[in-house]
Amino acid sequence: MTDTTTDQPTRKAGGAVVPVLAFAGIVVAVMQTLLVPVIKDLPQLLDTAPSNATWVLTSTLLSGAVATPIMGRLGDLYGKRRMLVLSLAVMVIGALVSAFTSELITMIVGRTLQGFAMGAIPLGIGLMRDMLPRERLGSAMALMSSSIGVGGGLALPAAALVAQHTDWHALFYGAAGLGALAIVLTLLAVPESPMRAQGSFDLAGALGLSTGLVLLLLPITKGSDWGWSSGTTLGLFAAAVVVLLLWGLYELRVQAPLVDLRTTARPAVLFTNLASIMVGVAFYVVSLVLPQLLQLPTATGYGLGQSMVVAGLCVAPLGLTMMFTAPVYARLSARYGPKVTLIIGLLIIAVGYGGGLGLMDAAWQTIVTSVILGAGIGLAYSSLPALIVGAVPASETGAANGLNTLMRSIGTSVSSAVIGMVLANTANNVGGVAIPTMHGFRVSFLIATAAVAVGLLLALFLPKSPRPAQLHTQLRASSEEDASLERAEEALRGFRGRVLGADGAPVARAKVTLIDRRGRQAGATVSDEEGRYALAVPARGPYVLAAKAAGHGPLASSATHPGEERAVDLDLSLPGETVSA
Repeated sequence: MTDTTTDQPTRKAGGAVVPVLAFAGIVVAVMQTLLVPVIKDLPQLLDTAPSNATWVLTSTLLSGAVATPIMGRLGDLYGKRRMLVLSLAVMVIGALVSAFTSELITMIVGRTLQGFAMGAIPLGIGLMRDMLPRERLGSAMALMSSSIGVGGGLALPAAALVAQHTDWHALFYGAAGLGALAIVLTLLAVPESPMRAQGSFDLAGALGLSTGLVLLLLPITKGSDWGWSSGTTLGLFAAAVVVLLLWGLYELRVQAPLVDLRTTARPAVLFTNLASIMVGVAFYVVSLVLPQLLQLPTATGYGLGQSMVVAGLCVAPLGLTMMFTAPVYARLSARYGPKVTLIIGLLIIAVGYGGGLGLMDAAWQTIVTSVILGAGIGLAYSSLPALIVGAVPASETGAANGLNTLMRSIGTSVSSAVIGMVLANTANNVGGVAIPTMHGFRVSFLIATAAVAVGLLLALFLPKSPRPAQLHTQLRASSEEDASLERAEEALRGFRGRVLGADGAPVARAKVTLIDRRGRQAGATVSDEEGRYALAVPARGPYVLAAKAAGHGPLASSATHPGEERAVDLDLSLPGETVSA
């Protein structure tokens, strides 16, 4: 079990924190769609075979999937802003590496470094939880979570414009510039979070998870090239199952795991992560289908004959709508809770894809589809971090949101593989060139609708959302005292009870300090308005609980915890003896 301490008093977040963190998230998301406008030209640009050129995209996906949970955990341990800046710095280095080369291997190295920046999304959400007042937190996290879609949507027309009128390497120079700007703004406007998780980094767990993810995602992304029934594909899937199972067994045994699987198995976390996969599938389908439909020549009978730039502009409302959905989400969530907001978002996505089946005959129709889907995906994406941070201890915010971001990435990977296979199998071969068909586009939309239906079913299994006041309290558990209370109640391993005065009345805001056998502080908290306190213990053994409050004499009382996964009830009377509850 991990504990949380603060190295310094909580610093107030200025008004620029939210836009700066959201901008960093958008910059990171740009990396995912940066090369979409030049995908078909990559083999020629890199002087390589098409199967090799796909590694330029696959490498970014794999490194991003590996980085998100690892950087989240490192942020919990060593500082979220520090790891956010590091993520952006690695991205800038990767962009510059790619900007100076047209050689395949070097380009893949650069793109791999760019993918590591995906860890910035959960780190930004963690920073917001630690610093923002509760009234700003909901909309801020919604904006940060939606930045994945916003950056991807806005990057398409911008990248298309650059690629169409300048050398394609300018895409990477622009990305490096945006990354450098995000670093400067972060250093100037975002204070470091005082929250820290006690313990060490689980290197073996990180290596195991990285290996398992690569073994899983590699055949998903390359299965269409290798053949889904080939020995390589099936062998990698089997190896992934074995490695991830062994990794899970190891994580359950280690004291400070990279991912707390017991926390992850809670219904609120488990069903949120599973629903995230479905939302990721649904999000990526529109990004794959509409640009192709818009750019196909009108001679096909169904293509809309638009340029690369116009196609990007028609899809851009997807990201813009997601951005403007954040304040709407905040109002809905404050009234109904994030579970209901997630369900509403999924229903809107279903309407978008259902209506989109009949809205493929003109460019303006694709804009309507993009707006509807952007609203639904924005609400769904905005709900996910609120559900996660409301269900995990404050010390695990970064790692838990990193895992949730990973689930979305797995969803987009599965979507890319499945939709790519559908479009390839339904394509018409004209002069040796595979032309996607309208039938393939509609089947893709139906697959997205089915994914949304599964997501809705999973969302219904989520525990009932807490009342808005309760949720805000959960989301705001950003002080040392609130985090200690939350962890002790969640883990049920520690001391808990009430602080009472000489007359037996509860004492609010009493400071309770836990001291271990070596005389070191092992935890601290402040009693709530009803005098209740809770303190987690790092290990079994004897402790001293010191309590003091204004207007009361101090108390120091010894107690022993058996170390079992349970709480020891202990009321503290000021002044006077300790009373067993």
